[in-house]
Amino acid sequence: MRLRIASDKVLIFSFFISVILIGSLFLSIPGVFAPGKLRYIDALFTATSAVCVTGLITVDTPDFSLVGQSIIMVLIQVGGLGIITFSTIFLSSSRRRISIVGRGVVGEYSISEVEYKPKVIIKAIIKYTLIFEAVGFFLYLLAFDGKGSGIFDALFHSVSAFCNAGFSTYRNSLENYINDPLVNLNTMFLIITGGLGFLVIKDIRKSLTGQRKHLSYHSAIVLKTTIGLLIAGTIAFFILERDYSMAGLSFPQKLLASLFQATTPRTAGFDTISQGSLSQGSQLLTVLFMFIGASPASTGGGIKTTTFYILLITAFRYRDSSDLVSYGKRKLPPRLIFKAVGVVVKALLIIVAASVLLIIVEAGSNLSLADAVFEIVSAFGTVGLSKGITAGLGDLSKIILILTMFAGRVGLFALALPKTKRDVDGYAELPNAEVLI
Repeated sequence: MRLRIASDKVLIFSFFISVILIGSLFLSIPGVFAPGKLRYIDALFTATSAVCVTGLITVDTPDFSLVGQSIIMVLIQVGGLGIITFSTIFLSSSRRRISIVGRGVVGEYSISEVEYKPKVIIKAIIKYTLIFEAVGFFLYLLAFDGKGSGIFDALFHSVSAFCNAGFSTYRNSLENYINDPLVNLNTMFLIITGGLGFLVIKDIRKSLTGQRKHLSYHSAIVLKTTIGLLIAGTIAFFILERDYSMAGLSFPQKLLASLFQATTPRTAGFDTISQGSLSQGSQLLTVLFMFIGASPASTGGGIKTTTFYILLITAFRYRDSSDLVSYGKRKLPPRLIFKAVGVVVKALLIIVAASVLLIIVEAGSNLSLADAVFEIVSAFGTVGLSKGITAGLGDLSKIILILTMFAGRVGLFALALPKTKRDVDGYAELPNAEVLI
C-alpha cells in the first residue's frame, strides 16, 4: 500500500514535470518568441508559470508570436485542470469506480458527497470550464472590440482568468481598463468562479435547481470565507489607497479598483493598479491574500480558504476545558485541524527558505526583504502579481522561483496525499506530552 501511494506521488510529479518540459521546448522553437530565440531558462520559467497557473513572467507575453501565446494558453488550461483530471484518470485506471486507496487522493479535492465515478467527475469539470470560459469570452469580445486580435485576446484572457493564471496579452496587464466596468466585473467573475472549486459550483447549481435544499457545510464555509475576504479586502484597500494610488479616481472608480485588488491576489495575478505603486499596508495585505489563495478543488493555489477558516475558528472558538472545536452546529475533527496546521507550517517553511535563498543569491542587486517576500509568496500562491522585479532577476533566482511555483501548485497537494500505514493509536494509547503553550 505504501509503495502504491508513493507511486501515485511520483506519477503526479512526473505528469506536471513532463508537461512543463515539453512546453519549454515548444517555447524555445525559433519564431515562437518574436524578438528572436528565447533563452531556455526563460522558456522554462514561462512554461512553469503557465502550467502552475502563476502568471509571473521574465519576458513580456505580448512579445510571443500568436503561436507562442497559443502554446502558453494551452499550458494554462492543462495546468489549471491538471491535478484534478490527471489524478482522477490515473486512480480510476480501467475501473468504473475509484478504488478505496484512490478515494484518499480524490478526497483531497472532494468530500463524501462527491460522485466517485471518474467519467462523471471529469465531464462535470470540462462542462463547467467550457461554460464559464465561453461566457467570459463573449463578454471580453464586447470589451475588446471583438475585431482582429481582439478575438484571440478575449479567448486568452478568458482562459487565463478562469484558471486564475494572470497571464495577459497586454504589457501592463489590465491597467488600461481600470475604469472599464465590463472588463473588471467579467475578470472578477471568472477569477471568483474559478477559485470557488468545482464541487462548490456543482453544489450551488443543485441548490438553485431544487435538487437539494441546502448547501453542504463545505460549500457554505467556502462561500462565507470568500465573501468575507472580498468585503474586508475591498474596505481595507479603499481606506489604504483612496488618497494614494487611487487619488485620481472618482468614488465609484475607487470602489471598483478596491474590489478588483481584493479579488486578484486570490490567486489570479491580473492588476488594474501597478503593485509597485501600492502603499506598504496594501502590499502587506496583498501578501496575506496571496498566501490564503483560492478554495480546494479549484484552479487557484495558496493554502486555501478552508484552511484559513479552520485555523481562524480554532483560534477563536477553542476552549482549554474542551478538546472539541465547533461552529455552525458542526464539530471540527482534530484531524482537520492538524492537517490545516500542517499545510500552513509547510507553506511557511517553503516561503521562508525560498525568500532567504533569493536574498542571498541577489545580494549584489539591493533586493529588499519586502520585494523578495512579495515575489516568493506570489510564486508559491501561484498568483503572479509582481512589483516589477521578476525580469531583472538572475538565472539562479529564476530557478528558485520555478521550484517555488512548482511546490505551491503540486508540492503541497502531493505531500498531503493520505498514507495507508496503520498506526498503533487504535490499539494502544501513548502517554500525553506535557508542553506549555
